Amino acid sequence: MSNAPSDAAAKRRAKQTVINLALSLGASLGIVLVLILIVPRDDSNRIQPVDFTSIAMEAEVSSGKEIVAPQLPQGWWSNSARWSAKPTDGVATWYVGFVGPKNQYIGLTQAFGVNPTWLAIELKNSAETGSVTIGDSTWTIYEALEQSNPKKTKDFIMVLNNEPDAVLLYGTGTSQDFEALALSVQAALGAN
Repeated sequence: MSNAPSDAAAKRRAKQTVINLALSLGASLGIVLVLILIVPRDDSNRIQPVDFTSIAMEAEVSSGKEIVAPQLPQGWWSNSARWSAKPTDGVATWYVGFVGPKNQYIGLTQAFGVNPTWLAIELKNSAETGSVTIGDSTWTIYEALEQSNPKKTKDFIMVLNNEPDAVLLYGTGTSQDFEALALSVQAALGAN
């Protein structure tokens, strides 16, 4: 009978180990939960708006070209703007990315001295599907041969061909978004 007390003690120690493990796990989860609740989180937009109009003015001064800086509809902002004066393809470009209030995107590329090869590369995997007249200008519409879901940025492209230059609008905005921006582009270029 001398084994009975040691068996009971062993069972009690084994049971205590499980209890200690459960208490330790509970305390660890409690600490993690407290840290999650007290650590501040930055919910702001990480992409800061870009002053594309001042970048456009600098590009215009340095290039001597008429760089388009359209007036944006209410709630729209620019997330990127860049001037490429000497690209490898030989076509100088002005690019601006615009973001709308519902997170829609429209990119604008203004190209100078466009050649058929450059335009074919930009419109790769797209087919001409029509045109739209906005004011006094006609924009040619190109759509991707295979539409993506969700919509990709080059699934819909509007091209204003003012040879030897061109303006391309492309993105995920609605047709009303595109038409409003196209009208603003034409106003910035001095054409209605």
